[in-house]
Amino acid sequence: MSTLADVRPLSRPASRSRLSRFDLAQLGPNWYAAVMGTAIIANGAAALPVPVPGLIGFGEVMWAFGLAALLVLAAARLVHLARHREAARAQLLDNPATAVFYGCPPMALLAVGLGTLLLGSRVIGTGPAVALDAVLWGVGTLYALAVAGGIPYLMITRHRVSALEANPTWLLPVVAPVVASACGPALVPHLPAGLPQQTLLYGCWALFGVGLLATLVLLPVVFTGLFHSKLPALALTPSLFLVLGPLGQSVTAIHQLADAARPVLPALAPVMLPLAELYGVAVIGVAMLWLAVALTANLRARRAGMPFAMTWWAYTFPIGTCVTGASALARHTGFGGFTALAAGLYLLLAVAWVLAAGGTAAGLARGRLLAR
Repeated sequence: MSTLADVRPLSRPASRSRLSRFDLAQLGPNWYAAVMGTAIIANGAAALPVPVPGLIGFGEVMWAFGLAALLVLAAARLVHLARHREAARAQLLDNPATAVFYGCPPMALLAVGLGTLLLGSRVIGTGPAVALDAVLWGVGTLYALAVAGGIPYLMITRHRVSALEANPTWLLPVVAPVVASACGPALVPHLPAGLPQQTLLYGCWALFGVGLLATLVLLPVVFTGLFHSKLPALALTPSLFLVLGPLGQSVTAIHQLADAARPVLPALAPVMLPLAELYGVAVIGVAMLWLAVALTANLRARRAGMPFAMTWWAYTFPIGTCVTGASALARHTGFGGFTALAAGLYLLLAVAWVLAAGGTAAGLARGRLLAR
């Protein structure tokens, strides 16, 4: 069964063909984390409040890379679902360790969609970019809601799980609606004024509430599991970064919602921006404290010989949400400290992406990932 922690050694003869070394039966939803991590480095480039020469061009390249990766992975998953139905069924219905990663596909769709509007519009034009983002956001949001409700339902009714064994991957299904709430406001100005804009904005606020409250319910469970049972494998240590995801993304979302409210909900706008700033400062502080904990734990794991696994993509998207959250705070407050924080986090994100992408490419080339 494929999870983010899976690393299979090369075991087939050297004479096999390149295609024969891959087994799509092992392709799980966790692979969408690579799309998420690539998309967030593009979106972070667009949000960063630092005028770095070539940064937007770099963001465009990463957006195109993320879109291509999404298309390739979606095609591979269709083959997986068609040819390996029993494996796909087991990943969702029988194995809670893989089922939680169904939170990744909707976030990949949403992140690539936002990048299409922020960066892809410079390449393909505003009209096509808006249309593609609308499709990706709509599909991604419906997917996010289905996962946010469906995976907890399976955990309650079917999966054999214990709160004493919870780990940060449990957050993946419920954080997806927060991502949708952060990405949706960018579409508001492209809708007709009046009811359509108000409907989308209120809907995004509802998504924010769904994801945030579900996260607040799950976080104590996750920490209970970590304190009681620790992490079940060294390769899961990068999953500690997943705690940053709902924190950074909620800061990004509340600022995006406050911006969109100015022309659409003028009566509420004066309240929303101060709320966004106060909430953002408080939550980004918590996120930075946890970032220090996660970094320390991972440095310790690296010294203990932690091997590469797809879990390393957990370094990317969560840090990226903190980049966009700190960037929003810098934009709204004008405080240079948040600008410096956003820039520093973006450098950390770039290092994380290089480590994860390099390890994935090497693992595929050597037959250690998706091996038969």
